[in-house]
This record gives sequence, structure tokens and C-alpha cells, in this order.
Amino acid sequence: MIALLRGTLLEKHPNQAIVDAGGVGYDLTIPVSTFTGLPETGSEVRLRVHTHVREDALALFGFLSQDEKILFEKLIGVGGIGPKLAITILSGLAAADLIAAIRNGALEQLVRIPGVGKKTAERMVLELRDKLVAAGPAAGTGPAQPALSSIESDVLSALLNLGCARPAAEAAVRKAKAAGAPVQFEALFRRSLEHIR
Repeated sequence: MIALLRGTLLEKHPNQAIVDAGGVGYDLTIPVSTFTGLPETGSEVRLRVHTHVREDALALFGFLSQDEKILFEKLIGVGGIGPKLAITILSGLAAADLIAAIRNGALEQLVRIPGVGKKTAERMVLELRDKLVAAGPAAGTGPAQPALSSIESDVLSALLNLGCARPAAEAAVRKAKAAGAPVQFEALFRRSLEHIR
């Protein structure tokens, strides 16, 4: 399983990048957001990779950020969304806007993406609304909360994996942070657990 590629960027196109890593040219399908962040050809590049294996094909999908890769993997977990449509979705809306649209149930925004019909948009909202970390405040939630650091996001993810509801988990992490919890993962995680209701 290829998870990361670092090498020389040989070619770049809006939905494709070819990276030479150790003398092998890897052809990756990428979203437009990754394309716009790529350096000039001939430069060194590092891409997070999702390896998609089917009976008849092995396809690589590349992303500049881990967050985009995670969002892609959540999208392909939705019924009716394959890897190519997931790339189209990520190309159609910036990640933060996509997360906000799903969390707020903004179907009219989602169906503007090529290939996404009403049923697919409804499935995305239904299956992903509570699984996505907010990129900003959801509509009607009052004042903006400060963004979570990477350690705080990891703690939130761990709490969700334990089965905690997202609102309770987010509140617990923020309370632990406000109480002056240490910034190491394990200490913050344990302090956050104390605030779960």
C-alpha cells in the first residue's frame, strides 16, 4: 500500500500529476485544489496517496494535505460515490466549503458539482454530517470557536472512535484545553475524557 510519495514532479495537469520517485514514474489522479498547490515541474514534491485496488486496476490518488486525503476517503465510503466522483467533488468545492455544505445540509450547493445528483447529495449529508470535523462554525451555532490544533484534532478523533457523540467530544476537548490541560496527546486525551457527559 502506497501512502506517501516524495520525488520530482515530472508533469502536472488539473486532474493528474506524474511523480518520479526512485526512477519510477507514478501517475496520480489529483483534485484541482492539489493541482493549484503544486510547485513547478522539476521541483521536489510530497503527496499523500490513497491506493485504490480493484480486480482490473490499481489507481493512485494524490493529495497535498492529509485533511484532503481523509475527506476523500470519507467520500468514497458513501454509497454511490467512487474515487473518480470523489475527486470531482473535491475539485468542485474547496474542502472547507464542502465540509460546511455537508454539515449544514446545503443540498443546492452540493448538486451544483458535476456528477452529484439530489440523491447522492442527500446520502453525503446523511452519512457524513456527523463524521466531518467542522472547518468553521456551522450555521446558527453562535460565535466562532478557535480552531483545534493538530493534537486537539487527534484527541477529538480518538474520542469519536470510542463512540462519543461529536458535540460532546468537541465540548470536552475545548473544556480540557480551557482548564489548562497539557499539550501532549495522552494527557489532553485523559483530561478530555473527564469532561465527557
